[in-house]
Amino acid sequence: MELDKNGIALGDTKEDKKQRKQFIVDFYGKWIIANPEKRLYNKSLNAFIEIRFLSVEETAGHASTIYKSTVAVTFLSEIVENAIVRKDSKGNIIAEMPRAKVKNQARFSKLFIMEYEKTDFGKIKLTIGELRGSGQKIQYCITAIENG
Repeated sequence: MELDKNGIALGDTKEDKKQRKQFIVDFYGKWIIANPEKRLYNKSLNAFIEIRFLSVEETAGHASTIYKSTVAVTFLSEIVENAIVRKDSKGNIIAEMPRAKVKNQARFSKLFIMEYEKTDFGKIKLTIGELRGSGQKIQYCITAIENG
């Protein structure tokens, strides 16, 4: 298994994807130790974004399949603080309805699809879920947006 300078598997085998998934879980573990409040303020939503077990679970599951998405996760703080929410032509925030058949989305009243442009890397997609009732915003998933 070939690894990059950060210890992330470069290949596309089942073992590489498993290694990347563990890398993401370990990365979040270190991040949580360094950020005990487990939340960051997002300027675009004007709200705190909570990092929870669901954040780790969803991101590790999705971002581990593609090397570039795994690397994107290492920019977690920068992404959560600076991602920009999509807006319509009138400047209103666009929110999607959670998919009814996706168990992990059932707790959310809406999902915000956000983007962050990382210099020398490309676009990164950040999905934020808003909890029913409390309105608390939870980081749901991070993936790289492939260019081309």
